[in-house]
Amino acid sequence: MIELKNISLRQGQFILSDVHWQIPSGSYSVLMGSSGSGKSTLVEIICGLRKPSHGQIIFNGNDVTHWRPAQRQVGYVPQDRALFPGITVRHQIAFGLVLRKVPDREINIRVNELSDVLHMDHLLDRLPEKLSGGEAQRVALARALAPSPTLICLDEPLSALDHDLHDEMCHLLKKVHAYAGITVLHITHSRYEAQRLSTHTFRISGGMVAPYQLGSAS
Repeated sequence: MIELKNISLRQGQFILSDVHWQIPSGSYSVLMGSSGSGKSTLVEIICGLRKPSHGQIIFNGNDVTHWRPAQRQVGYVPQDRALFPGITVRHQIAFGLVLRKVPDREINIRVNELSDVLHMDHLLDRLPEKLSGGEAQRVALARALAPSPTLICLDEPLSALDHDLHDEMCHLLKKVHAYAGITVLHITHSRYEAQRLSTHTFRISGGMVAPYQLGSAS
């Protein structure tokens, strides 16, 4: 379980105050909220990219508040995907494993495994500037999954995709969740995405996070 205890942060006019939030292990949790409500800020706090002014972040009973991002076993796909220019898809996926000094043979096995799951074998030798939006999203997802994280955070992963690609990626994300067996935190303002994907849905409003009841998907 991921647990935020008394998390507070002030950034200009934006304030989080004593946020309490539990994300169940193995869930596909969706955090909804309007633009500027703090969704991305909470993700960055969980990933270790931003430090709260007060409070604790607990991963499966361990206080990780002061752990570096690499120690937290969190995969992160930012909204802009942040692919590295001039580096092939194969090496994009392998990046985190290379940093961890994983042997080359194990890296190749993992890259091939993920490219098969995400249907991107034909993309491995391409550069990011040659990828479509949906292809780039698959690469960013594979790169985040490669080090076998216990949690993966997706910040508005489908916002830039057209309708057909949006539905295709929803299906793929459900497949990845079942395949990897990990906790997913998906940030969105889209009720449709939450209906399609979530096992648990939350909403942030006024700096507070609470469970959110969705209606039936249309």
